[in-house]
Amino acid sequence: MLSRVADNLYWMSRYLERAENTARQLDVTMTQMLDSGEATPNIRWNRLVDCLAVPSPFEWTGDVEEAARGLIFDRDNPASITYCATSARENAGQVREEISTEQWQRLNRLYHHMHSPLAQEQFSNSVGEFLSTVIDGIHLFKGVTDTTMIHGLGWQFIRLGRYLERAYATATLLEVFVKQAESDHDARRAGYTFLDQVGLLRCCTAFEAYCQFYTAEVTTERILEFLLLNSQFPHAILYSVDSTLQAIDAIQQASNRRPSDELKASVGRLQAMLSYTTIQEIYAGSAGQFLNSIRRECIRIHEQIFRHFVNYSIQAALGG
Repeated sequence: MLSRVADNLYWMSRYLERAENTARQLDVTMTQMLDSGEATPNIRWNRLVDCLAVPSPFEWTGDVEEAARGLIFDRDNPASITYCATSARENAGQVREEISTEQWQRLNRLYHHMHSPLAQEQFSNSVGEFLSTVIDGIHLFKGVTDTTMIHGLGWQFIRLGRYLERAYATATLLEVFVKQAESDHDARRAGYTFLDQVGLLRCCTAFEAYCQFYTAEVTTERILEFLLLNSQFPHAILYSVDSTLQAIDAIQQASNRRPSDELKASVGRLQAMLSYTTIQEIYAGSAGQFLNSIRRECIRIHEQIFRHFVNYSIQAALGG
């Protein structure tokens, strides 16, 4: 497989995962803004902006609909849903021969919906319904990908992009949650009530799974344990890291490239960091620093993926 093709498939997948993450978190935040609790709308909005790591933060103007419209339809902000959907389609268009017709149709449908007057109308009528439509479209694309595409190199690069993006996004979300909770001695003033804890789980589509695992008793410590260290839940960080390593192993075997010791060491180190620790040990140190270290490792792994699979030298290719 050409490195250009691998890069396009990888980024197509990352952008779609990012769009879904933005849609889920925005949906949860706007639902929470209807609550007249301790946390004001601007606190909740600024927390959302931090969780999404928006490079050019949207200023809070007091108008929820206006703020949400920018995060959905702003074509110039890398965190917006429209930007991500457009970028995913552009990457898919570069490798049209590598994906199925069904994949292209689903992605094309999502792209045109985001740029149509109907999207603006649907948004004005019901933001929640609009975001559900976006999430459903991305879920359909993922399902079609798994059922219509050969599970070879291309599929593995799509899987690689999906799970690395998910690990980074979940770590960012949890880091913001932990740091803001720790920075305010009065948890109620910070807005971390039962509503926020349930909202955090909903941001990761994890509320029902969490209740099956721990029953309905919701505590911050158990939430972090579930979203960090569970190896069976698809949106948990450990599951995402395990899947990232599996994809890298499959790519290296299928491409007959010599394994990158640096890349394998980075992913293995992150996997071990999560596999051989407990939530008590994490809290004994600094949960915020632990989550930040996960984010740094994800960035390092991304850079090494680019060097090893995309921007490698001719000598390295011949040597592999």
